[in-house]
Amino acid sequence: KYILTDLVSTPAFCKALGYSLFLKFCLYVGVDLLVHYRIKNLEVLYVNGNALEGTLPHCFSNLMTSLRQIPISICPTFPHLSLLFLSKNAFEGDIPPCLSGMKDISILDLSNNQLSGRVPEELITKSSLTVLRLSNNNLSGNVIPMIFHANGLWDLYLDGNNFYGEMKNVDVSTFEFPTSLREIDLRNNKLYGDLPRWIGNVPFLEKLALSENGFEGSIPMEFCNLNYLEFLDLSENNLFGSIPTCFNPPDIKHVHLQGNRLSGPLPIAFYNSSSLVTLDLGGNNLTGSIPKWIGTLSSLSVLLLKANNLHGRIPVQLCKLYSLSMIDLSHNMFYGFIPSCLGNLTLKTKDQKTLTSYFIEASDVLEDKLPYDKETRWRGDGLQEYPDTYMEEWVQFTTKSRSYSYGGLILEDMTGIDLSCNKLTGQIPPELGNLSQIHSLNLSYNNLTGVIPSSFSNLKQIESLDLSYNSLSGEIPNQLVELNSLEVFSVAHNNLSGSIPEPKAQFGTFIESSYEGNPFLCGAILHKSCSRINSPSTISTISDDIGEDGLFDAYDFCVSFFISYVVVLLTIFAVLYVNPYWRRSWFEMHHHLSFRNWRQLSCVLHLQAMCLTIMKIYAKFVHVVLGKNFCYDLLYQVIT
Repeated sequence: KYILTDLVSTPAFCKALGYSLFLKFCLYVGVDLLVHYRIKNLEVLYVNGNALEGTLPHCFSNLMTSLRQIPISICPTFPHLSLLFLSKNAFEGDIPPCLSGMKDISILDLSNNQLSGRVPEELITKSSLTVLRLSNNNLSGNVIPMIFHANGLWDLYLDGNNFYGEMKNVDVSTFEFPTSLREIDLRNNKLYGDLPRWIGNVPFLEKLALSENGFEGSIPMEFCNLNYLEFLDLSENNLFGSIPTCFNPPDIKHVHLQGNRLSGPLPIAFYNSSSLVTLDLGGNNLTGSIPKWIGTLSSLSVLLLKANNLHGRIPVQLCKLYSLSMIDLSHNMFYGFIPSCLGNLTLKTKDQKTLTSYFIEASDVLEDKLPYDKETRWRGDGLQEYPDTYMEEWVQFTTKSRSYSYGGLILEDMTGIDLSCNKLTGQIPPELGNLSQIHSLNLSYNNLTGVIPSSFSNLKQIESLDLSYNSLSGEIPNQLVELNSLEVFSVAHNNLSGSIPEPKAQFGTFIESSYEGNPFLCGAILHKSCSRINSPSTISTISDDIGEDGLFDAYDFCVSFFISYVVVLLTIFAVLYVNPYWRRSWFEMHHHLSFRNWRQLSCVLHLQAMCLTIMKIYAKFVHVVLGKNFCYDLLYQVIT
């Protein structure tokens, strides 16, 4: 009655054909089998992920002679098909029109082939079809009018094609929309125009993906009517304006709006959205600060706000989101200290981050079609499974100096924090060393000071650690050589000193660019012997005192220097005022000094220039050793 196989190799294959045939990842090359038996009764044909070459078995001789196209004879050969899966087979040509006439077919998957041409209109409007998947082909034409008549269709996947046309608005009062649609995926096509308001009239829509098209305008207020929406992807378009404050579906889990021109503050619409798992608003023009109500998003696992115009301090309310595993606040204008409580995040991997809650077993789908013994025949035999949804969850995250796309099981396991390219100050909290599950940590391009915490040696899972372009001082903790998973490491362009870690384990793979821009670092990789470095221990001691013990503060030093300078000047004036003899001598000296005495004037100018040079060198010393840009600027202004 049924057969489940991963390799067709027996002569009894064709005789065994009954109601279903599962052929996954097989190679049909010159296989010659016996004649078919009851092949017309086949109801499920699953031929996915094959490298189809040569000829099919003899029992399929009535079906096709070429494996490059889907033959039109498939319809009369299998008249009772209800489930047809032909994805990932490199099929070319058009979709056979006869598929529209198969009265029993309910699920049709022709995705990931090389099909071209237009989609038969009757295929989408066919009443018996519930799931149609044509993703990742070369299909073209305008399919928008067909969607208006997709009565009975539940899931429509047309992503990754060349469909074009404007999604025009229609009069909702004179048009009856298909009420059965649950999922619409039109990603990565050539659609344009304003986002259609009629989408808000699809009552039971759960997942909507319109990313990577040419849509413009603002997000329609009608989207607030999508009360069953769980997944929304409008990324990589030209949308502008603010996010409607009324948009707050009770079961929303994943929101992707990155890569647009949206403006305004973070919308209060997401306030108290306890179901929200992913919030990706990166690459927009959002302003303001991260609101304190961010702490109400109890299920939030992925927060991506990179490349906006956000400012203010990083709120400590983020530390209350114990489900957080990926945070990207880079390329904004955040200032202040890094909250030490971020070290309390568990960063546990979550299966909620992925969209697909797969799978439905074949026993569930074909329960009425395949009479089998669940306890004996199918146990341990690799049951064929069908995903609950074909919609996929993908996020972009920068690590190892590159931007990667994460989805599926990889997304579930990914953890990382990116706070780079901001205006953060202060020391790196040692508590960040408690993030034992983190894979990527990027704090580069800030104004961080102090030392590198030795607690970073506890980051056993970390693969990328970037602390470059700050004002860090002191030595690089040698305990970091214990990080055996570390692939990318950079402390370039800081004020670090001393010897670099021993070149063993992963640190034996890092090159000179990982340490460049630190003139007081030494080591074989830098072609600089530590014995020839001028007083590295003294510099290291000063930096350690500043960063660890807090006994010497650079800001206090700058203030005391300025006050001392003023006090010296006031003292000179006070002495001249109190002592008349010295005062007369002072004025007589300046009276006799004239511009005609160029030799005396030259000596005075040279003396002043020498003093100024010495003071500039001293100010530069403060800038390099203490790592304080504002201190150097203050000294320079005083000298001037």
